[in-house]
Amino acid sequence: MISTVEKVLFLKSVDLFAKIPGEDLAQIAGIAQEVSFEQGELIIQEGEMGDSLFLIIEGQVQVHRLGREISKLGERDAFGEMALLDHEPRSASVTAQSDVTCLKVEREDFFELMSEKIEIAHGIIRVLTHRLREANEKLSVTEAG
Repeated sequence: MISTVEKVLFLKSVDLFAKIPGEDLAQIAGIAQEVSFEQGELIIQEGEMGDSLFLIIEGQVQVHRLGREISKLGERDAFGEMALLDHEPRSASVTAQSDVTCLKVEREDFFELMSEKIEIAHGIIRVLTHRLREANEKLSVTEAG
């Protein structure tokens, strides 16, 4: 188990939380649970209702949709972040490619923090907007080619 201080330092190294002040990260660290998955284990199932975000401390995962790989993620990457903001089904599946250790943040706990600290919501929205722009650029390049 990692300590709260280690969680704060880790969160600061994750793009999703890099711009959030340390005292706010300490609150996020307080609601983040350490979870582990074995190689080959399905972490998220496409189509299921999601209610949590995962931040990879160690290991690698594969993100896939309709049987096709979308991406591989590793240390300091996040997945499931859309589930923090909406109540829609998961858009992709995620499978552990190695033994994986993550911090897991539940939506309900996160909403409580966001209602108290608007900076946390701003940080999440900034990163999600950036990811959407990147996805749109990739799509545009694919369509043009």
